[in-house]
Amino acid sequence: MHILVVRNNSNPQAIDASLLLTTYLTSQGVDVLLADSSSLGTDQGREEVRRQLSVPPDMAVVLGGDGTVLHTVHLLRDKQAPILPINFGRLGFLANADEGGLVSLVAEGLAGDLHVECRSVLSIEVVCEGERDPYGDDEERNAYDARVGDSASEGVQGAPLDKFGVNGRGLAGARQFFALNEAAITRGALGRIIELTLGVSGVNVARMRGDGLVVSTATGSTAYALSAGGPLVSPGFKGLIAVPLAPHTLRSRAVVTDSSDIIEVSLEDTDSFREATLFVDGDIVPFKRPLRKLYLKRAPFDVTLLRADGASFYERISKDFFDD
Repeated sequence: MHILVVRNNSNPQAIDASLLLTTYLTSQGVDVLLADSSSLGTDQGREEVRRQLSVPPDMAVVLGGDGTVLHTVHLLRDKQAPILPINFGRLGFLANADEGGLVSLVAEGLAGDLHVECRSVLSIEVVCEGERDPYGDDEERNAYDARVGDSASEGVQGAPLDKFGVNGRGLAGARQFFALNEAAITRGALGRIIELTLGVSGVNVARMRGDGLVVSTATGSTAYALSAGGPLVSPGFKGLIAVPLAPHTLRSRAVVTDSSDIIEVSLEDTDSFREATLFVDGDIVPFKRPLRKLYLKRAPFDVTLLRADGASFYERISKDFFDD
């Protein structure tokens, strides 16, 4: 059996807990890989850890808060390993308390005695200025192909693949990212409000001006989207939630989509001084060219979280968000 242990290495208690857990698992003949959360904030760090994972882990134990859980999700991507989060951070809505003891909690997870929650993942595809839109109309694609020829599939003038941000920048055309919580399209470095068009499955729903837009999963409805005024949504919901950020209007509304819908965010008419910035699960994803279009939809895989207390979503939000 192979277990991945990810710890928040800025928390002394998480470090002590990781040493205790590693000692226990090793004594049981379990193969353990220990990773520090600080090494998972970049593509290079995640790739280094992935190289050490000779086989996909049977379970990932996360010793930290919700941020460490997000790092672990980005590390594993579409690997179907259940994640057991144990709270050693400031915010732990996704994580379990270790009141019953760390070792016993992990033992329950290995025995299959914990509650399983399948959480939807957000897929984000990005098209930057001057790039081919793989989902655009025929006229637009043909015009692009006429400008750059067959080199479109090889990158921008043979430029190397730069790696930083959440999942790394791709080549010319769509760039794909994944998020457990949300994608946020926000004001750029100059701080000017941005203009964007929100579409859902081919229908232009609204033209917006303001600080931007958050598109979240049900899991992310308790994070940035909640702060922006979005609804609390049960984690079993498979659609998406689009919430405007500080809109320059009195008629702005959050939009909740079906599980099969695709959200389209267009910034094609944006002036250079109103360029937008993309954040994925709180991490900035920089590009050398301005953002022009984003396609957001439910990813073809879910993330499995293990919970110990069996409390319902509504019991948890009652305690965390409504109790005085």
